[in-house]
Amino acid sequence: MKTTRTAELSTGVPPVEAEAVKVLIADSGPIQSQLLTRALKSRREFDVSAVALETAALHDFMQSNHVDVVLVAGNHLPDLSLLRWLRVSYPRAAPVLLAESEDRDLVVNALRAGAKGIFLFTHTPFSMLCKCIHCVFRGEVWINRQQMNYVLEALSEVPTLRVVNSRGRSLLTPREEQVVALVADGLTNRGVAGELGLSEHTIKKYLLRIFDKIGISSRVELVLYAMSHGENRPAEWMPSNAQQPVA
Repeated sequence: MKTTRTAELSTGVPPVEAEAVKVLIADSGPIQSQLLTRALKSRREFDVSAVALETAALHDFMQSNHVDVVLVAGNHLPDLSLLRWLRVSYPRAAPVLLAESEDRDLVVNALRAGAKGIFLFTHTPFSMLCKCIHCVFRGEVWINRQQMNYVLEALSEVPTLRVVNSRGRSLLTPREEQVVALVADGLTNRGVAGELGLSEHTIKKYLLRIFDKIGISSRVELVLYAMSHGENRPAEWMPSNAQQPVA
């Protein structure tokens, strides 16, 4: 299906033909899927199809059809593995999550999983959905101001990795947990120091204390220990001037 966009007659510019944006709707609700498909098909610039919201159905369709934009409907997905799968398996298709609310965790985790847009389906006019589709089709990202604030807050957080013993008891201070998380993420001592606003010398002291508490002697052992005994959790920023004393 093609759509023709014609310049103003007064300009004398000949018509320009452009391929319609190929949109796939992945929805677990057949009624909403039908309504959305019908609405988008009324727009000549879209070539619209719909499948069930499951990996197998998506895979079967996308293997034999070119897709530009995938609209993933539903705010109550058990996880975001479908978005991650789309990002890895079909990186040229831009996924847009049609959400019912802009829950902070949903927004941040959906973008981490590969979503190119978060569209509040129940709060935003249909005309804006059309703009959203064109936006992600051009390689841009569609999020509103509040969602952008969520992303910036998430980026500014220092991660922590809660390290526990066999009884589930925490072994480290909050600052030490941040050091472990950054080391486990592959940062050097200099990188950890820069992230936390501390000196490399201080980071070395933290690592020695951590090694002593856990009973290990190297960074490799620390990473392996963190992978098997660690537990990710949200953390508040701990400024360098609020650090706990290091012996």
